[in-house]
Amino acid sequence: MTSERAKMLAGELYDPTAPELEAERKRARELTREYDRTAPDEDGRRRELLEDVLGSRGEACTIEPSFRCDYGSNIHVGEGFFANFDCVFLDVCRIEIGRNCLIGPGVHIYTATHPLEADERAEGLEYGKPVTIGDDVWIGGRAVINPGVTIGDDVVVGSGAVVTEDVPQGVVVQGNPATVVRELESAD
Repeated sequence: MTSERAKMLAGELYDPTAPELEAERKRARELTREYDRTAPDEDGRRRELLEDVLGSRGEACTIEPSFRCDYGSNIHVGEGFFANFDCVFLDVCRIEIGRNCLIGPGVHIYTATHPLEADERAEGLEYGKPVTIGDDVWIGGRAVINPGVTIGDDVVVGSGAVVTEDVPQGVVVQGNPATVVRELESAD
């Protein structure tokens, strides 16, 4: 029999009230609560807590408190990652963020979603879709990245954008829903 956690990670319908998942979410909440209570000069303690909560991270990784996530273990960030204050990452599936990425304040990244049919939603089951963000991406404050989205390398997501579809590399997107407003020159 497949565990609820395995179903969740595979993007299948799963029961979020399974004891194993509730315990993992509780652990993530305890770790992020402790992280949010650290002082600005407690760099070592912050690194330790990020090591405990995140699935993987580059050596140079900064997340300003407050930070919220479902599990943390499904979040993987590259070298040179920076997330500003008040970010929320709902990581029922993998969130993969490349190197040298900047995340503005209040950015939300969602992998969690629910069935569209009311009868299915009423059963309490949910599912997720992974989010992938390339290298050298800047996501402006209060942007929302929806489940299943892939953002290419060298992208700028404007403040307040709601990204509902994949974004090709080397562009600026903004708006709700986010649309390409400019192509960026290649760094070649």
